[in-house]
Amino acid sequence: MVQYSSDRLDASFAALSDATRRGVLEQLGQGDASITELADRFHMTLTGMKKHVGVLEQAGLVTTEKVGRVRTCKLGLAGLEEEAAWIESRRRIWKTRFDMLDHVVEALKRKEENDGRKNG
Repeated sequence: MVQYSSDRLDASFAALSDATRRGVLEQLGQGDASITELADRFHMTLTGMKKHVGVLEQAGLVTTEKVGRVRTCKLGLAGLEEEAAWIESRRRIWKTRFDMLDHVVEALKRKEENDGRKNG
């Protein structure tokens, strides 16, 4: 069984829970951007954007580099492989459970049809 880092997953999913932060990741997927550019793009204050970038940075999803007075953001090295693997493992569990439920429903339908033929 694959082991997942609970702290890492918690930080990543917390970071991804916000629409603005997801938007920042999408924007950075198109290219690096300064915090000022991101703040303008999302119509928010520099302070607000710095907080969002900080959450993404703590989760390892974004890195920043300050050159002079400009702090540039880029996608982090962490990627989302571990998060995707965790989601996929849960998806397989649910799929298996729904498949088992389908078998139960089909068996009940066949029994109901057979009972109807016997009584009809």
